[in-house]
Amino acid sequence: MTIARKLQDYIDGSGVAYDTVDHHRTATTSQTARAAHVPGSRLAKSVVVHHEMGYVLAVVPSTHRVELSTLQDVMDRRLGLASEEEVCNLFADCDIGAVPPVGSAYDVPVLLDESLGDVSDVYFEGGDHRTLVHMSGANFRNLMRGAQIARFSHPA
Repeated sequence: MTIARKLQDYIDGSGVAYDTVDHHRTATTSQTARAAHVPGSRLAKSVVVHHEMGYVLAVVPSTHRVELSTLQDVMDRRLGLASEEEVCNLFADCDIGAVPPVGSAYDVPVLLDESLGDVSDVYFEGGDHRTLVHMSGANFRNLMRGAQIARFSHPA
């Protein structure tokens, strides 16, 4: 697999320049960063959470953990982690655990941790466990322009 079709169509339609980084199959974002030889602080990780009105993608560096209580305060909603089945339904063209942070491609709102706000370049899952999408920080922030930005993570 390469990039998930919905994601690729969305990025291509946005006119944003990117490239891909292939690596051997990995199971965690820390393994992915090592396998792809990229800094974990520049690898964006997506966590799908649900609330009474729907879903949201919480996007943090792979070196961080989402503080769910802080995220609940930011959203002023009670949140929980989405189940594997819910994630599969939302991101049907992606492998489990390889959800890209570009929620706009899937009509899922995004909350972007402010720690990703000034990185020079960003990597993220392309929809499988063997391909990363790489782009400049400016292009990534352009794709995230509708996202709410807040601090809701801490280094793992």
